[in-house]
Amino acid sequence: MKKFIPFLNASAFALGLGFALSSCGGGGGHATSQSPGAYSSATGLEYNEEGAFEVSDFRGQPEGPNLRFIEGGRVILGSFEEDIMHTNNNLERTVTVASFYMDETEVANIHWLEYLHFVRLDSSVAFYKSALPDTTVWSRDLAYNDPYVDHYLRYPGFRFFPVVGVTWKQAQDYCNWRSIVVNQKLAEDAGYYEDYDGGGAEAEAASPNQRIPLETGFVLPNYRLPTEAEWEYAAQALIGTQWLDENHTHRRLYPWDGHALRNPYGKKIGTFMANFKRGRGDYAGIAGKLNDGAMITTYIYDYPPNDFGLYNMAGNVNEWVQDVYRPLSYQDFDDLNPVRNDGFLDEEDGYDAANFNSLISNRVRVFKGGSWADVAYWMSPGTRRFLEEDSATSTIGFRCAMIRAGTNY
Repeated sequence: MKKFIPFLNASAFALGLGFALSSCGGGGGHATSQSPGAYSSATGLEYNEEGAFEVSDFRGQPEGPNLRFIEGGRVILGSFEEDIMHTNNNLERTVTVASFYMDETEVANIHWLEYLHFVRLDSSVAFYKSALPDTTVWSRDLAYNDPYVDHYLRYPGFRFFPVVGVTWKQAQDYCNWRSIVVNQKLAEDAGYYEDYDGGGAEAEAASPNQRIPLETGFVLPNYRLPTEAEWEYAAQALIGTQWLDENHTHRRLYPWDGHALRNPYGKKIGTFMANFKRGRGDYAGIAGKLNDGAMITTYIYDYPPNDFGLYNMAGNVNEWVQDVYRPLSYQDFDDLNPVRNDGFLDEEDGYDAANFNSLISNRVRVFKGGSWADVAYWMSPGTRRFLEEDSATSTIGFRCAMIRAGTNY
């Protein structure tokens, strides 16, 4: 027994030393996600030894292509515009939106053509056809828009114009595909597949056709459509009006300051801040002074970004969001990260869409932001409209969003 006690003391000392090194990370402080230490703080067992629990290196969520960080916080959602449509479908309410990421631009034609390229390589003919945008959305019986039908999607001059003619369902498919290919690229850069070239069960689990475990630490959460609350919060960009602790100096009717549609500052003074329809028959102004510069959609980086660095959150194209449409979404909501995924508390049976007494069902989705063919009213972030999830128009596109993982704000 006397011989065993020194052994216990030595073991305790070694374990204590391991805990100390583990917890201090070489410089003091507790274990963290990025510095978990070499030993478990719960069991004392060593990580990453043969047969032991594996803890991967982690340096924070990687940066996703085209994404901007949107710091979350408290916000008043709802329409600040006069309700000229008398819909009363977005009354003001206070919620909190967690931090997330959002594309700084709308998804462009070149991005969709890239998607179609890879879909054609590794998917069925049926799925490829289902991924094609409806280019006939440009066609009009009383207008000569035929060139856009043939050229808008594929002509190189329109590469960085927003893709249109895509349904909500097609946008969802694109988000899923983008999540896969971006994470495969991150895995390749991290040498994930190279570690399993020898074959066997581990190699099969680490093949490009299999889901990459989140525990690896180098993959991104899924791309997806933003919720309506996220979209509206990001469009307001009130971070630019923050002053003296938790005060905002003013609210915003549009994604920029003031109640006007023209730039009040610098060399661009007097020019419009977005691409929209100025009035009946007036899409761009007169020759020699085409003020908003676009009779249809325009370059995805046109016009100044808002205070979150997001382009065209008003005008150019409307954008699909995640939510099912209900006129009372402002009434039935959670005040932390609100979203409406279905008819909970407001079932579609109450609207009688089956007998064509209403257009509201669980298959209609919200779109926001206003477009090149809309008047300024629809560019206010609080305004909202809806369309069937399998329908498409020449005025609706989308951008992707992503959660910010591993944080509590």
